[in-house]
Amino acid sequence: MATSPSPSPAGPPPPADGLLSAARRNLRELAHGLSHASHPSTPLLADAPKQWQRLLPYVVVLALAATFIPVTITVLASQYGVPGALAGALGVAQAAPLLMLAHRPLQAWWIIFPADIVSALVMLAHAPGRHDTWPWPPPTLVAYLFLLLALGLRETRRTVVAVWAATAAAGAVLHLIAPSDRATGSALLLPILGAVVLVIGAAVRERGEATRRLAEQETISEAERAQRTLLEERTRIARELHDVVAHHMSVITVQADSAPYRISGLSEPAREEFASIAAAARESLGEMRRLLSVLRSDGTAGDRAPQPGLDRLQQLVEATVRAGLPVELSLAADLGEVPSAVDLSAYRIVQEALANVVRHAPGARTQVSVRVSAGHLNVLVVNGPAPKPASPLESAGTGHGLVGMRERVRLTGGTLDTGPLPDGGFRVAARMPLPPAGSPPDSPSVQPSSEDL
Repeated sequence: MATSPSPSPAGPPPPADGLLSAARRNLRELAHGLSHASHPSTPLLADAPKQWQRLLPYVVVLALAATFIPVTITVLASQYGVPGALAGALGVAQAAPLLMLAHRPLQAWWIIFPADIVSALVMLAHAPGRHDTWPWPPPTLVAYLFLLLALGLRETRRTVVAVWAATAAAGAVLHLIAPSDRATGSALLLPILGAVVLVIGAAVRERGEATRRLAEQETISEAERAQRTLLEERTRIARELHDVVAHHMSVITVQADSAPYRISGLSEPAREEFASIAAAARESLGEMRRLLSVLRSDGTAGDRAPQPGLDRLQQLVEATVRAGLPVELSLAADLGEVPSAVDLSAYRIVQEALANVVRHAPGARTQVSVRVSAGHLNVLVVNGPAPKPASPLESAGTGHGLVGMRERVRLTGGTLDTGPLPDGGFRVAARMPLPPAGSPPDSPSVQPSSEDL
């Protein structure tokens, strides 16, 4: 008994209306592009930096309307025999919407395109002349090209494709219904020239958008770079100030541990209290070590030298003078007790200011002044212009200098004033508050490094 072969397995057949569904979807998208503008009614070049650039589109559309309204009316009336009133109405309908090209080109197309078709049908009712061009006379064709250029500059690719397709379809239909004695060369000429104009407009628009996006990205990158610089400076300052805080905690631990041996007659509760204080200080010191490991970059070794202060300004100035920069230091002898954070910040501000002078104004005479006035430590670094024109030693700095100064002064609750001087020099002035007279100092004179903790 013969058996029929089993059918081979196959997937589900493709839907029969797949192509129709895609065609309907594309038609809906094209219709949506024709009926909805892709941009708000903001004028072309509205974001231009200069006023004449912002006014330029209005001048252009006024010139176009003033040119094409009378020319279109004259051509319709004299060359195609359209009655004067009708020619005037058609000319205004075809050319007056050109005034909308600066801000609403698609809405202008809604008026101009039907008006051009109506004008072609009206001209079809009159006998053709020897040199007549139909269905798009020269004024209509040229004005329509300006309209397409405005659309290419403002609208999306889908919209301009829909406009071009509608224009080509209208020209094809008019060509089919035209009598044999009509010269319909412009029906083919307009789609060809229109495609070229739309491509040019779209290319210019996309280039402008790419330039705008690039400018926005550069702005974002600059903001991110500034934020990263700020965070790096804050991290560096925090690592330095960690030494100060950790030293205070070490002193508290030593004092609490040694209190029962230094002070006789302590009660048992007092001994337990000192032991608790020492344990809490040791625990806090351990947390500070872990914090330092987080703040330190990968592969960065700790600084083994003590954190500098105002007592090392003389050495800093002497090293700068040996490098070829004439620097004069005026350091008050009666500074009193300066908090460690202020002491370190003042030294770093002078150090960075002198480094900036060496980099950007080599050889400039510089004055450094450190004074105490009205409960504040005033640090002033002023340099003059470079003695002779010369390119800076560094054409591009890291951008950390002034940022670091601001962060250090902000940390101490002070103020910073920086800026160029009229003679070409530069000024850095920092003002940081000091504790009231008679208050205990916040740190001993010797500070350990982070590697010693």
